[in-house]
Amino acid sequence: MNNYRECILVVEDDAQIRSFICYSLRQAGFRYVTAHTAQEALEHLVSQQIDIMLLDLGLPDFDGMDVIKKVREWSNLPVIVVSARDQDKEKAAALDTGADDYLTKPFSATELMARVRVALRHLYMQNKDKSLGSIAVAGLRIDLDKRLVYLNDDELHVTPMEYNLLAMFFQNIGKVLTTRYIINEIWGIGYGTDTQALRALMAGLRRKIEKNPAKPRYIVTEIGVGYRLVDE
Repeated sequence: MNNYRECILVVEDDAQIRSFICYSLRQAGFRYVTAHTAQEALEHLVSQQIDIMLLDLGLPDFDGMDVIKKVREWSNLPVIVVSARDQDKEKAAALDTGADDYLTKPFSATELMARVRVALRHLYMQNKDKSLGSIAVAGLRIDLDKRLVYLNDDELHVTPMEYNLLAMFFQNIGKVLTTRYIINEIWGIGYGTDTQALRALMAGLRRKIEKNPAKPRYIVTEIGVGYRLVDE
């Protein structure tokens, strides 16, 4: 069993699901605390050190989306939504509001632990030395200080816009980025919601980093939501 020091807050009002999540965390060696309501969750967040929050959206006192908004006013705490709401627009709304990941019920303990480990890696990266350095995923590497990209140690010639897009994914490895978020970050909030430019930019980048752009290995499409840089 692992000896994790991080503490996970489980916000879930369904006793059976909460019990399953806690059992899964306990078996994996994680510490955790639980909350049945949004108010109780916020009290935990301000009274003790919480490192990751697993958040159900359908809480009895107020909606989990409001919890995300409140937390994002003062914290970059990794938030994994755990919800029965499986519509693409619901997922996109939660991610745009500030959630880091979205897990749809029902789910397995294996999938839950995989999402938690990704969140932990994000947490470790946030706490590392502020020098940007170099990040690699399965042969694809980006040097954030020199603004260079390598594939299997061969330098790739990417445009400034392609570099900015790829850097954004590398700084959010394993996290689903919605199309609206990407557009706002690359072109600015006033650009609008037209995705044609993003699709063209993504196609150009994939031709350079993917062996088969039609079946991407690195940046995969989350249909109806956005894109994700696969975390090996």
